[in-house]
This record gives sequence, structure tokens and C-alpha cells, in this order.
Amino acid sequence: MSDRSAPGCRLRLDWVYGYRGHQCRNNLFYTAGKEVVYFVAGVGVVYNTREHSQRFYLGHNDDIISLALHPERSLVATGQVGKDPYVCVWDSFTVQTVSLLRDGHTHGIACLAFSADGQVMVRERDKPLLIMQGHSEGELWALDVHPKKPLAVTGSDDRSVRLWSLVDHALIARCNMEEAVRSVAFSLDGSQLALGMKDGSFTVLRVRDMTEVVHIKDRKEVIHEMKFSPDGTYLAVGSNDGLVDVYAVAQRYKKVGECSKSTSFITHLDWSVDGKILQSNDGAGERLFYRMPMGKPIVNNEEVKGQHWASWSSVLGSEVSGIWPKYSDSTAVNAVDANLSAAVLVTGDDLGLVKLYRFPCLRKGAKFRKYIGHSAHVTNVRWSSDLQCVLTTGGADHALFQWRFLPEEVMNGGLDVNIQESHSDSNSEESDSDISDVPELDSDIEQETQINYERQVYKEDLPQLRQQSREKKQQVGSLKRQNGPDQGLRLQFVHGYRGYDCRNNLFYTQSGEVVYHVAAVGVVYNRQLHSQRFYLGHDDDILSLSIHPLKDYAATGQVGRDPAVHVWDVQTLKCLSLLRGHHQRGVCALDFSVDGKSLVSVGVDDGHSIVVWDWKRGEKLATARGHKEKIFVVKCNPMLMDKLVTVGIKHIKFWQHAGGGLTFRRGAFRSVGRPETMMSVCYGRSEALVFSGAATGDVYIWKEPVLLKTVKAHDGPVFAMFSLDKGFVTGGKDGVVELWDDMFDRCLKTYAIKRTALSPGSKGGLLLEDNPSIRAITLGHGHILVGTKNGEVLEIDKTGPMTLLVQGHMEGEVWGLAAHPLLPVCVTVSDDKTLRLWETSASHRMVAVRKLKRGGRCCSFSPDGKALAVGLSDGGVLVANADTLEDLLSFHHRRDAISDIRFSPDPGKYLAVASHDSFVDIYHVLSTKRVGICKGASGYITHVDWDARGKLLQVNTGAKEQLFFEAPRGRRQTVQNSELERVEWSSWTCVLGSSCEGIWPTHSDITDVNAASLTRDRTLLATGDDFGFLKLFSYPVRGQFARFERYVGHSAQVTNVRWAQDDSALLTVGGADTALMIWARERGGGIDREPDPPPAVDGEESEDDVEEDGGYDSDVAREKTVDYVTKMYAVSIREMRGTKPHQQLKELSAEERPPVSRAAPQPEKLQKNNVSKKKRLVEDLVLDHVFGFRGFDCRNNLHYLNDGSDIVYHTAATAIVHSLSNGTQSFYLEHTDDILCLTVNQHPKYKNIIATGQIGDVSEIPGTNPSIHVWDAMSKQTLSILRSPHTKGVGYVNFSATGKLLLSVGVEPEHTITVWRWQEGSRVCSRAGHPDRIFVVEFRPDSDSQFVSVGLKHVKFWTLAGGALMYKKGAVGTVEDGRMQTMLSVAFGANNLTFTGAINGDVYVWRDHFLLRVVAKAHTGPVFTMYTTLRDGLIVTGGKERPTKEGGAVKLWDQEMKRCRAFQLETGQQVECVRSVCRGKGKILVGTKDGEIIEVGEKNAASNLLLDSHARGGIWGLAAHPVKELCITASDDATIRLWDLSDKKLLNKVCVGHAARCVSYSSDGEMLAVGMKNGEFLLLLSNSLKMWTKKRDRSASLQDIRFSPDRRLLAVGSVENTVDVYDMSGGPSLNRLVYCSDIPAFILQLDFSADSCYIQVSTGAYKRLVFEVPSGKLLNDQSTIDRITWATWTSILGDEVLGIWPRNADKADVICACVSHAGLSLVSGDDFGLVKLFDFPCTEKFAKHKRYLGHSPHVTNIRFSHDDKYVISTGGDDCSVFVWKCL
Repeated sequence: MSDRSAPGCRLRLDWVYGYRGHQCRNNLFYTAGKEVVYFVAGVGVVYNTREHSQRFYLGHNDDIISLALHPERSLVATGQVGKDPYVCVWDSFTVQTVSLLRDGHTHGIACLAFSADGQVMVRERDKPLLIMQGHSEGELWALDVHPKKPLAVTGSDDRSVRLWSLVDHALIARCNMEEAVRSVAFSLDGSQLALGMKDGSFTVLRVRDMTEVVHIKDRKEVIHEMKFSPDGTYLAVGSNDGLVDVYAVAQRYKKVGECSKSTSFITHLDWSVDGKILQSNDGAGERLFYRMPMGKPIVNNEEVKGQHWASWSSVLGSEVSGIWPKYSDSTAVNAVDANLSAAVLVTGDDLGLVKLYRFPCLRKGAKFRKYIGHSAHVTNVRWSSDLQCVLTTGGADHALFQWRFLPEEVMNGGLDVNIQESHSDSNSEESDSDISDVPELDSDIEQETQINYERQVYKEDLPQLRQQSREKKQQVGSLKRQNGPDQGLRLQFVHGYRGYDCRNNLFYTQSGEVVYHVAAVGVVYNRQLHSQRFYLGHDDDILSLSIHPLKDYAATGQVGRDPAVHVWDVQTLKCLSLLRGHHQRGVCALDFSVDGKSLVSVGVDDGHSIVVWDWKRGEKLATARGHKEKIFVVKCNPMLMDKLVTVGIKHIKFWQHAGGGLTFRRGAFRSVGRPETMMSVCYGRSEALVFSGAATGDVYIWKEPVLLKTVKAHDGPVFAMFSLDKGFVTGGKDGVVELWDDMFDRCLKTYAIKRTALSPGSKGGLLLEDNPSIRAITLGHGHILVGTKNGEVLEIDKTGPMTLLVQGHMEGEVWGLAAHPLLPVCVTVSDDKTLRLWETSASHRMVAVRKLKRGGRCCSFSPDGKALAVGLSDGGVLVANADTLEDLLSFHHRRDAISDIRFSPDPGKYLAVASHDSFVDIYHVLSTKRVGICKGASGYITHVDWDARGKLLQVNTGAKEQLFFEAPRGRRQTVQNSELERVEWSSWTCVLGSSCEGIWPTHSDITDVNAASLTRDRTLLATGDDFGFLKLFSYPVRGQFARFERYVGHSAQVTNVRWAQDDSALLTVGGADTALMIWARERGGGIDREPDPPPAVDGEESEDDVEEDGGYDSDVAREKTVDYVTKMYAVSIREMRGTKPHQQLKELSAEERPPVSRAAPQPEKLQKNNVSKKKRLVEDLVLDHVFGFRGFDCRNNLHYLNDGSDIVYHTAATAIVHSLSNGTQSFYLEHTDDILCLTVNQHPKYKNIIATGQIGDVSEIPGTNPSIHVWDAMSKQTLSILRSPHTKGVGYVNFSATGKLLLSVGVEPEHTITVWRWQEGSRVCSRAGHPDRIFVVEFRPDSDSQFVSVGLKHVKFWTLAGGALMYKKGAVGTVEDGRMQTMLSVAFGANNLTFTGAINGDVYVWRDHFLLRVVAKAHTGPVFTMYTTLRDGLIVTGGKERPTKEGGAVKLWDQEMKRCRAFQLETGQQVECVRSVCRGKGKILVGTKDGEIIEVGEKNAASNLLLDSHARGGIWGLAAHPVKELCITASDDATIRLWDLSDKKLLNKVCVGHAARCVSYSSDGEMLAVGMKNGEFLLLLSNSLKMWTKKRDRSASLQDIRFSPDRRLLAVGSVENTVDVYDMSGGPSLNRLVYCSDIPAFILQLDFSADSCYIQVSTGAYKRLVFEVPSGKLLNDQSTIDRITWATWTSILGDEVLGIWPRNADKADVICACVSHAGLSLVSGDDFGLVKLFDFPCTEKFAKHKRYLGHSPHVTNIRFSHDDKYVISTGGDDCSVFVWKCL
């Protein structure tokens, strides 16, 4: 029985004992049919209480841990644990899968619920406790069956022993022990039961009444195995100590022997039939034998050879070697049990599988049937005593499963197919039971399965490589890189068709063109014109192709680490959708559904995953693991959208969509046909029939999923099959095409592909051999189109004649390429052992071909073109006649491959032959003698070139040496660089040396340049490299990393490049892609080439030009370096030190003792002003008005709404809708941090819909990742919140033309670009945009898929294709003055025009992605903003410009930006800097960098200031007028501004020359004091704001300045830890009376007492001090301090305000506070940007408060207005003044 086949018998799950109650809940339900549904291990169980029967759902592959029942009580949802956990929804009546939900969770699905309308809700849980390896408390290991009756016993770690009846499926008895039970054994007659315990003891019980017979403890470790001898006299007990003890049953279990040879714990024991020998297995993997009963080891295994064993539980030994996979370690199988009579073995393993093998199974890796159900591991397996069923126990799942044994007889009795239907019931993936009998694979198929699509380096790795090399390049940054060439290439023709490992990849398009693929090119071939068009979107080998049912779109799948599928239009060659993110390595099969809406793809990853895509949206509809062997074809059912079929190595599966997954049924071959490898498949005209072509040449006919019959069709595999209306066409390895009727009853016609059948007008040339293997067939236009394995595409007329359309090399790498010196002819030679001659002129065909004995590696024409030399891979050389290709002569001196071969220049007297043996041999051609050998190279030779005189050889080696040899003798020469320059070379194909130093890319350590070729005029050098890139350089290529033009088309590597004889075309061959490509040379790049071919991409993506700055402007430079930090990380804006107030400990002062009633009452803390009013408490604040607009680092963030009656803009964290008619503002305050961008939806359907994006850092604080809010401007309702992947913040947002999509870009280092469906809140796709800052991304105003991004030295033109983003870089070409600059803004015009504003003031005009022209100096400084008016196409630009008569910072242009009108803004600035423009009806809205918003009339050019605010810089100074509704602010922008609080406008602004830091009114409001950052202070008259006096006694910043209530003193606090007190009564001379020193840190706030005698000082050390004035004495007596009544209170320190310090103040501080004039309320501002309202006094820690959002981080100052009607707060970062109304 050495065959490795699987047994013919089966198991079927019969009963499950157990219910999962531990670690799970709510998992028991009644169904509609009054049955109970629950789960155990990986099985869903439906239990019928009336009939006491069970049905099982086996769709899971790991423990189920949750279950929910649909409201209608028939559908059940179960969720499992595992690596990729999923939810199955199944029908409780049929136990069939309805839907699979996956991809949502990672560890397991712990809770499920159907919503009332029947949708499933899922909750994830932490790693479940279940997957404990090793044995947790509560495993079930012990199992034995009664020797006579249908009883089983189990013992578990829960210390119970249970007796089960296998007939009634019920528990009979249960007995609890002291210890966990790990093994059980029935005695011979079943009367006694031995139990092995975890503590090393064992107990024997009477089965009748479960009473104890004996209890013996000889061991310390757990007893894992016990067996009674066959005659019942002895009991063998194996323990984890590694010993087996033997006890005599009759002598009350007296110990009679001990087996002690094991080095590890005992796992299994078996007795021989005669009871004389015991075999043991142990944990060390040893199988030992002992003589019984003494326990002497048997050393000589001969004695054991013929033994019959009473039982077989050993997992070791030759009889069971087949249960181990070929290469595994031996720990996975826990238990086996043999059924000797049926010759079957059952095993249980750690993966939860129960398997059935033939017994004995001698050869490793035997086939089996497998059964799922148990979850983690199967601990024990046993046959019942009557051998009718198998019992298995699961460790962690506590379950006992009972399986019914169905012997072979039952199976062959043609039992209904459904036995094996229960999911992957038996036929498992790992072993398709039936497979063992499959004959060896056909050689072609065998070869194909061995193709490996791994790459050392994938194209996707380029960006990382670039990044690494960027670092390297910083050192050479100073060198100028040589410019790229001014001419380009266009792909003209490709010879080749990929047939050797692809199929079904050839189709007719709607217009009758032919579409197929080779290398990385999708080819659309026109049969009439014999011309080709190309889809060049792929960057690596295309492996599969499918055409849309309407034949207008094609889908192609490629090789890659994350391989993409492109869906493209065959007419326009534009990519419509790019699908990626699921497969690995490559996509080997594709098919569109019959309605064309979905696309199915199959990967070459290990599981051959199947994905169903909604390709237009780029979303996955369903995924599944296909099969472990390669899948060749996937086909969608032409009638039913939700069915498909896959075929492949030894399999055919019929799939059905089930929600987000697919379920399958395997083809049931029954006895009709043998299980075969299927190579092709088709649906018939009736939906149930499926026809598959097998590797044997038979066609199998299926009625899902049963095989009906087979028909012999071909000799050798049926590789291709195509269904017609009334019949089929098939093609096979035998090179025959056959037409069949609709049931394969008759073959109607055959066509053999032979040279004789070729029609004379064949365009493609010659057939290499008769009857080539056929790989693809399609019908249409009265013809049959056939693709062969040899790379030929033929068209067969129905009447018989054939035309060859295209051909190329077959499988094998192509390295040899040479151009004829005089004619438009070239020759190629390949590892496919052919030599081919091609015409490179218009006829593009192969003119001659011959086979070689060996693969060829290089070739060369003689100078007169008559002879042709070929170097072979075995070291031989062949010289042939160039016309007839017949041999002239040959020689063979080397063992290794010949790598280059060259005739000496005219007249071709010598032949240089370079080999991998590192020699160059020089032959005299006519005498065929070897005349010289060039020695001395230390690596294999790669390239050889002769000089023009034929006297010198230049040689390149793999060790990167450039050597010179004198010819013909071969003496080594050293040539100096200076002499080298003068040598004239007859050809240049070398890649080393100073004249081509710049061709090596920065990451050349990973990839090689394989070939180079120089034009005759020595101006253009072409190179081919391992990345599949073809590059053009200007020659000579000096200096490192020269620029180039780059072309993609070949896939893995370009092995050779050669210019044609007249330099008009470049020929290239790609190693493994077998393609020969012909590129036309186009002189003079630029835009005038036809728009069709994608022009070259500029070199190493000039992205990494270190030296080319894109221009400089201070504003841009500042913005580039802005680091957006969130409030969450707000740090103290001041450098404070010391202990924060709420953390200081206080001792009780005398005053705090309970006051005696005699004592005088404490005076008021604060002087109450206007006491006549009744004191009112401020209950709440509402935002009333904001003076501020964020212009300094944002753009295009100011828009008209409602036809110009309102405007919307933002500042800080607030979005503002400002009504122009009545000047009121309303606010959107849902953002948690600064808003960075704002846009308005222009589509009429979404009127007044705004999107705003904010700063935020995905940090430890959840919910702070930056969000985009979409909201309604009128109602302020939030419509959608998009949590974005932009980690630091959202830099720009923009709506698409239909208004449905939203575009956003991040400010993080990758500058990710994301497209959203904002109404659903879902992300369509995301992609890294550019390594440097992107300023603007805007959709074309007429598109939902085209958009443009601009930023630092970049313009990219993007396309949203399905669910993916693709871009083209802006190509500057040769336009005058054009060079890639930093671009800041973008606008659009008709006919695909795009305008981008540059940093130097130019506007660049692009069509598609080519630069058309430059509008020079549209502004004198950077063009920061552009606006496209949708209704008339006029464009507004805004920039940085000095106002002159004709120039202005805002200009209005015509649609093509040829004429313009400038507007002055009349702001009085030296340089106006506009950051945002928007055009309404007859008006232009302008936002400036300094925060002004201006409206300019187009007719009269008058500008009207709508909003004024401080320019950039913190606003630190704030004071409210003591009697009027006015306030004054002082800012770092060197101005002080006077605001009217009731009229909401700016009254006056004074420039004070330096940053102003503090400001204060005198008590009567006449005087105003301003303190400056440079230590100076000014006194102004407050009505006129005229200077009264100024003084400077300090050199550092002043922090606070105050008049005493009696106006006699002025106190000034500075950073220098001092307070200066001046006398005001002596007029403007200001005499300094005193300065208070010994202050521990800088001053924060000053307040005078009501009587002007004291001053309180709060300092940066969190200490509050009180001084007497004017003496300057420090007051230390707390009781005196407590009696002072203060005129104002702005201090953040002191017991009275202790409660304003929050718990989270460890990072950030409270900055400012102010007590209301009524003395009852207190407001504070802090580093988090919060304004808070407290009651005063506020002495409890962490007092209750209300908080108000709106500011950015750091509220710098806060004040009540004079009558407590308003609170004014100022911002540090946001340059804004907020006015709040007190309620």
C-alpha cells in the first residue's frame, strides 16, 4: 500500500456534545422553526428539540465567538476569531452561506447584532482569550471508548469525568474528581475505568456506580497516557516524567515494572496483541519498545518487525510516516487511531483538523481527506468499538464531536452528491482527495506553473530608492546636473505577443481592431493599416487582459508588489480606473461580468485570491481565497450576475457571491471522468452548463457542480475555448482550431495552423513552426483570431486561409540585437534558440528566421552587412550569411556565454568575441584563426567597442572596469583621459567612462545599466536598465546624475538598445518580456507633437533637484516652514518656572480661623464701579463679533455667498459668515483647532455648502486627527465630518464639478491627497502627493475626475481613475523662460487649459500637461491666488505688488490671460500682498496677507474696506475704555488699534514703530499708555491718539503698564523682573520715584488697589507679591493683604482665583484673567485657546466653569467692557480680536 492516494471513505459530522458558554454571551436563540441555534468550536449548530437531531454549519475556519439571529429568525450571523476574522450570515434551515463579511476587524468579532431592519452590527474585541497555546485551564484531553458498548468517556481539566451514550447522543453519568483529568482508559471488559490526573496520580473507578477502587501516586508530573494490556492483566501508565509504570490489575494494581529509556514526556502507548511488547512515543520524537511486564528495553528492532499491535495510537513509525507533511516538524499531530479492519487511520492535529488516511501510509506527505469543525487543536481521536464512528475531542473548545464513518462501499454506491456538499466538508484544499491519481502535468503547464513573478526590486520601490539616494545626493548638490536632450522618442511598433504564460488575452474591439499585450504595453493593432497604438499606463509586465462586453474598454492586470488592474478605453487610451490593494505579485486572470459593471481578478499570491470589483468606483465587492495552486481562468456567468467559475491546476470551482465573500462548490467528478488540471472554461447557452478544457485534451461538460460527460477534443491540453451563439471554438497544444456544435456532440470543422495555410499577404512574416500551441482564441468580423505560445497572432478566415498579423520571440530572454549598417533591417537573437531578421521600416515584419542549437546572447553585422556573427550561450560563435541565414563558419573556444561580439570597422577583417570567462578573443575572419586574446579583466566582459581605425578595443566588465587593448594582438594599453577624448570610436555601446558618467542613476547599486547606444552624429545616447526604463541623454554625459527623458514600455529590464542605420529610430529589446520595440525619434520636444503619444517624462523626476530652487519669496519661505502644531500640544507661550498654583501647599493663616462675631467684617475684595446698577452675575457668553481674517498663511479662503450679499471666511478655529447688508456675523464653531482652509460648493444643488479643514495631530489623544467639516452656511448645521489621514492638518479643500466629491491635501511630509464622497463620509482614495509642500489642489470646473495640484517646484495633473489616483507631471519642454518653479495658485480655461501662478510673478499656461506659454510678470511678486469665474470664464489674479499707476495687486484677465485690468487696493501699504480673490457680480472680493477684506468695484475700481484686523503677530495688549464702549489693542504688528464695540468697526489705527506689548487707559479715559517690546513706553492723549510723551528705562519687553486710580502714578512691569513707578503729576517729564526689585521672575500682570496705595504683581514664578507705593516696600503680612480692596483684578495668581487653574495645566498655562466690574464674575484665557467663565471669588480648586471655543492656542489677554456688557479677548497665534456678549 505505498500509494499516496487518499482513502475512498469519508466521515460525516453526526453529533456535537457541548455548548460554548465560557467567554461568550447571548449566543443561544430560537429560530423561526422553533429550533435552537448555538455554536461550539468552529461549528454553528441548529438543534431540533423535538427530534433530538442536529444540523451543522461549517463555513468557519476558527473558533466562533459571537452569534446573532435576524429579526425574522431564520438567518443567523456568526463571527469568528483569527488573523482575518469574518462574519458569516447563513440560513438556519439549509445551513448554507448567504453572505460573508470581511476586512473589518483584526483579532476577532466579539459581538454581533442585527439592526431591526436586518443589518448586521459588529463590535470588535481585544485579542480573545481563546487562542492560548499550551494548555489553559479547561482543556479536554482524555477520551476512551467502551470495548463492548456504544459508550464513550471523557475527562477534562474541569475535573469532571463524563460518560456519553453514542446512540442516544446524551450524557449518561458525570463524576467530579479532586484533580484535573488528563487521560482515561477502560479495562478489557469495560467494568473498570482508570483515570490519569494532572498531579501524577491515577485512580481506578468501577464503571457501575463510579466508586473508587484504588488511588496511586508514584509520579509528580501529569499522567498523559494509560492503556490496559489486551488480556486485561496489566495497566501501563505513562507520565510527563518520561517513565512508564506497569501495574498488575489482579494484585490491586501493584507496580511490577518500569520503562525508563525515554528522555522526554510520554505521549502515546500501545500493546502488542500477545501483550508481550509495549511501544511508547515521547515528546522528543522517539519511538521505543519494552519487554513486558518488567519493562526491559528492546534494543534490536528486528524483534518488533512482524508484530501485530492491539491498538495503534502512535504518531511515529514507518506505518504512519505519511501523516507528516514532507517538510514539517513533528509536533502538530496530537493523536491518531487506526481502524485496522477498514485500513483507515484518523488523526487530530493542532490546526483543528480531523484527517482520514489510508493505513498503513508509508510515504511522507500522503493524501487525505480533512474535516473542519474543531477550533484550536484536536487533542484526541478514537474509533468506537464497533468501528462505525469516530470520536474527537477539542482542547480549548471543550467539545466532543461524533463523526459517522462512511466506508468506500457506501461512497461508490453513488450516494447522493450532497454528502460532500457541506462546504469544504471533506475535499480539502491541501489534499484534493482525488488528486493523487492525476497523471503528471503536461510539460507546457508544468513549465508555466514554475514561472515566478517575484522581482528583486519592484517599480513601486522606486520612490524609496529615490529617497535614499536623495540623502546621498545632498553631497553632490552643488554640482550642476547636465540638462536633458531636446528631442524625444515615440513608440511606433512592438514585435511580440505574450503567449507563453498567458491565455484569453486577445480580442477584437468595437471598431474591429485587435487588442492584446506584450511586456508592459497594451497594444491596439489596426489590421488594415498594420499600425499600432499603445496603452502605456502599466509599469511592469501585463499578465492578463479582458475586454468589456461592449468591446470598448479593456482591463489589464500586471506584475507588482501590489499589482494594479487598469481599466482603459481602447479608443482614447485613457485610464478609467485603477484597482489595487488586494493582490500580491501579479494578477493572472480577469473577466468582466456580462453587464460590464463588475470585474473579477485573480492574483498569483499564495492563496490565489479572487476579488470582485465595482470597477467604476474602484471598490471591492467581494473577496475570497481561490485555491492553493495556480488558477488559469475565471469566467463570469452570462445569465446570473452572482455566479462565476474558476479552473486551474487540478481544480474547477463554482462560485457564488455571498455578501462580501464568495462561497464555492467543487466540481464533483464522480466516476464520469478523472480529476484533471483544467486549462480553459466556458459557459454554454443554458445557464447551468459549463464546459471546461482539460490538460488531457478532453472537454468536460458540467451541470453545476456535477460532471455529466467528457469528450475527446485535442491531443494535449485544451488551452483555449470560446463560446459562440450555437457552439464553441477550441484550440489546443496540438495547434489545431476546432469548431463544435452546442453540446460538443460533433466537431464541425478543424483548422490546422501550418505554413502552407498562410495567405501570401501575411503582414507579420513567417510561421516559426507548424502546429504551434494555441493560447487564445476569439471570434468576430467573420474571422477567428488566434494567439500562439510562440508569440504569433494569426487571423483565420472561416474559409481557411490564415494571415499572420504580429509575431515576436518566444519564451526566454532576448539579449542580442544589431542594426544592419546600410538597410532598415535589424537582427535579434534570444534564449528561445532562434535568430530573427526584422524590417524596421513601415512594413514592420519578420523577414527571416532560423533555429539555433543553443540560445543566442549577442549578434553583430559585418560593416558591409553581408555577414552576421552570433554569440551563443555555450561559448560558441557562429557566422552566417546575412541574407539566407545559412552557416558560413563557426568556432568554439570558450565554455561560458558569449556576451558581446563585434566586427572591426571597414572592411571587417577581425572579429572580437567577448565572453563571460572574462576574455576577449580576436579572430581573423577569413582564416578563422584566433590571432589574439585580451586578458586581465577581473570580471565578465559586458561591452566591446572598436576605434575607427580598428587598432584599439574598449572593453567594459561586470566589475565596472574600463579597459583598453591593442588589436589584433590583444596587449593591454593604458590610455590617459586626455588622449581618450581624441580617440574616434567606430561605435559606442559602452556604459563606463567620463563621457557617460551621468547615465548612472543614484540608486545604481541596485540596478545596472545594461546597454547604451550612441547616434552617428554623437549627440544622443540611449540607455536601457534593469528597471525597464529607456532613457535618452545628451552626449557626452558629463557629471553625475544627468537629466534625461525617460520611457516605459519594457517591463523588467531593457537588455539592449541600438539606433537604426540612419538614426531615425531606436530599437530596444526587453529581456524576459521578449519584445522588440521600435521607437521613432522626434526632434525638438515641445508641445507641437501630436497630443496622442504621452511625451517623455523628465529625468529622475527633477523632483530631487537640490540646486534648482524654484525662486524665493519671504512670504512663501515663511509659509513653507510653518509647523502646524495642535492645541493639544499647546505649550506655555511664556517660559514659566516654579510650582503651579493648584499644586502649591498652603499653611492656614491666622485669618482663616473661624472669625469671632466681634471682628470687623472683611472689606470688599474689589471696588464696585457704578454701584447704582444692580449687581448682575454674568451667566453666559455668546460670540458677537470677530475682528480677524487668516490671510498670512492661507489662500482662497474668502468667498461670496447668496449672490454677494454675504461673505464667508475664517480665522482661528472659527468660520465666519458675515452679512454685507447689515454688518452682522454668525459663526460655525464646531472645529476643535485652527481652520487652515475653506471652500464653497459651486454646484447649484448644494447651495451654501462649505467645507473647512483644520489642524490636528493624530496623537495619543483620540479624535484630534484633523477633520474636515462640511456644513451649511445658513443653518450652521454640520452635514458631514471627514476624519482625515492628513496627520498634521488639512492644507486645502475643494469641491468637484458636480459637488459630490471633495478633494483635500495634507500638510504632513507626504502631503497626501485624498478624494472623499463627503455625503457618505467615505474616502474614495488617497495618495502621497509630493515630498514638498502642496499649496493648492483644485478640480477642473467641469470635471469630477481631473484636478491639478501646485506647490514647491511642482505642478501635477491628476486623474481619479475608479478608486485610484494617477498623475502626470507638468512638462516644461522647451518653452522660452519656462522652468519648473514653485507654483502657488491655479485657474482653468476652456480646451483643457490650466493656468498656474508662479513665485516669480509669471503665470504658466498649460494644455493637458504640457507648457504652452508663459505670461511673463503677471505680477511683480508671487501670484498667490487665482479665481476662475464660472459664468464668463474671466480670471482674477492676486499677488504681491507695489501699487503703481498701471500695476496693482489684483488683476482681472480675459479667458486666455492675454489682456488684463489692474486694480489698486488703496490700503496705504508699500507692498500689497493679496492672498485670496473671489469674483461676484461686478465686484471682486479681496483678502490680504495683513488680514484685511476689501471689496473692489469692477466699474469704478473703488475699493471698500469690509473688515480690518491685525496683521501677523500676537496681540498682547488690550484695554477697555473706562466710560465708553471702546477697546484698544496693541500687537506685535507694531500698531495699536481702537475698536468700537457697538458699531463693530475699527475707529483708528496708529503705527507705533515697534511691536507693542501692553496698553492701558487712565481711570478717566483721557490718557493712554502703551508699552513696547523694546522697553520703551509712550503716553498718548486718548481722544486724538497724539503723543504726549515717551520714555525708555528698560531694554527688554514691557509686560504690563497701569495708571493708579488717582492718576498720580504710572506703574510699568518688565521682563527684567522689575516694576518701575513714575510720578505723573509733574507733567511729561515723568520722574521715576522707585523701582520694586527682588521680584523672582518676569512680571505678568499689575493691579492697583482702589486707594492707589498698593500694587499687586503676578510673576512668572507663579508667585503673587504686593508692594506699597510709592515706597516700593514688599508687604509680607498676609492679614493686611487680605484687607486690601483692589481697583481692578487681572492677576492669574492668588487664592481668590485658585479655581481657574485646570487639571491639565501641566503642559499649558492660564495666561490672563479679568474680574467683572460688578465683581461677581471672572473670565480667563489660556494656552489651549479656551475662554472660561467662573464666579468670583473662585477659591475652590478646579472650580466649575463654562468654556468657549473659537480662538487658536494662546488667548493672550481678556477684559470686560466698562459696563460688563461685553468681554473682549485677543489671540496670540490667530491675530484676532473676539467680542463676546455677556448674558
